[in-house]
Amino acid sequence: MGAFSRQRFFQELTLGCLLPTAQQGLEQVWQLLVICLLCRLLWMLGLPPFVKHLFTVAGGFYTLYLFFELHMIWVVLLSLLCYLFLFLCRHSTIRGTFLSITVLIYLLLGELHMMDTTNWHKMRGSQMVVAMKAISLAFDLDRGVVASVPSPVEFMGYIYFVGTVIFGPWISFNSYKEALEGRKLSFSWLFKVSVSWVKSQVCLVISNCVAPYLFPYFIPVYGDKLLRGKKRRKIRGTPAKWLLAYENTMSFHFSNYFVGYLGETTSTLAGAGFTEEKENLKWDMTVSQPLNIEFPRSMVEVVTSWNLPMSRFLHTYVFKSALKFGTFSAIMVTYTASALLHGLSFHLGAVLISLGFITYIEHVLRKRLAALFNACVLSKKCPPDCTHRNKGKLWVCVINVAFSALAILHLTYLGSVFNSSVDYMEEEEDDVTHHTIQKWSELSWTSHWVTFGCWTLYRLVL
Repeated sequence: MGAFSRQRFFQELTLGCLLPTAQQGLEQVWQLLVICLLCRLLWMLGLPPFVKHLFTVAGGFYTLYLFFELHMIWVVLLSLLCYLFLFLCRHSTIRGTFLSITVLIYLLLGELHMMDTTNWHKMRGSQMVVAMKAISLAFDLDRGVVASVPSPVEFMGYIYFVGTVIFGPWISFNSYKEALEGRKLSFSWLFKVSVSWVKSQVCLVISNCVAPYLFPYFIPVYGDKLLRGKKRRKIRGTPAKWLLAYENTMSFHFSNYFVGYLGETTSTLAGAGFTEEKENLKWDMTVSQPLNIEFPRSMVEVVTSWNLPMSRFLHTYVFKSALKFGTFSAIMVTYTASALLHGLSFHLGAVLISLGFITYIEHVLRKRLAALFNACVLSKKCPPDCTHRNKGKLWVCVINVAFSALAILHLTYLGSVFNSSVDYMEEEEDDVTHHTIQKWSELSWTSHWVTFGCWTLYRLVL
């Protein structure tokens, strides 16, 4: 959609973007949704577990072929490597650490030498899910959460579970086995699937049709001066650059929410994503919490709410394992592991490592301020029965709002490097590096300077 007047833009919006985007979204995933539903119905037939595992492997293989065709062989090779490692090291007590190293080496070699970067990056999501499942299973075996190494068909059923193999999210091995028990169909299950699907489509539309045109059309801060085209490129002032950065960030955020809600849809449709308390079954899988990201209390809350299952995975299997080296070291190891799982992309790595420093410094600074002022200004909201003396006072609210504003600034700054042009640069890593540095230079490296200022303040009040 080119440079139109605002009136013409809204006239063209529905037919030119909204409907084509929704239609393409459905065309790409309808077969996946059908396979998830068929597997869900098969789980209810009382088939032997071995047969259920075979069906989910077959469904996962077919789904991988639909999305990646013969390139799916690299996902299959990773899963075979993981099972071979688990079987050969079945008597070891440090399988989790060694398998993590093995998986990361495979992913790095695959990206650097095995095939072209573009096709490898198309499979990055599925590679991450397979890697996380295998690593979590290895750690669960070490810790006794899972009693013994699963059979090959049971392991492959878990890895290729059709509800998570494409869009995620990560689920534990025990959650997969519970899904295969075949809970009865219910209105709450159907309602959860429907709501998650609608939310995914709304987020897709916002990402493609609203966020890229937010300020010139939906919120005309500069009137018609920010319209896309020649006029837009002439706007070089600092406020305009931040507005454009916020557009990129918002588009990136909602594309993530789209994937998250779609993952909720497919996993719930296939029978996973529930909690059971006594006889009360709740279909309550949550992948992302957009309100906590768009209106954050802190950056700590943002990174947790971005992808809840992956956050749990990193906290349980990476952070806790590295905590013996100290809190800061554990945080940096966690973000480094996340960056490596995401692949060798400079902009992703730079953002994740920056997040490590930002979240740690914010956490220790607010912890120090909370102790100094005896106030509820921690990164995470205090429980109602906390011992802080100052809770709802105006100056406490001002401090929390100030940190919320800082979090939005950090998000805008970090998200400015993500836009559609980066997708076409991924074969040339030098272009991605230049793009990232250029974007942050245009914003005067603000977020990094602010982080340094917060660290200086923390050292002064220590």
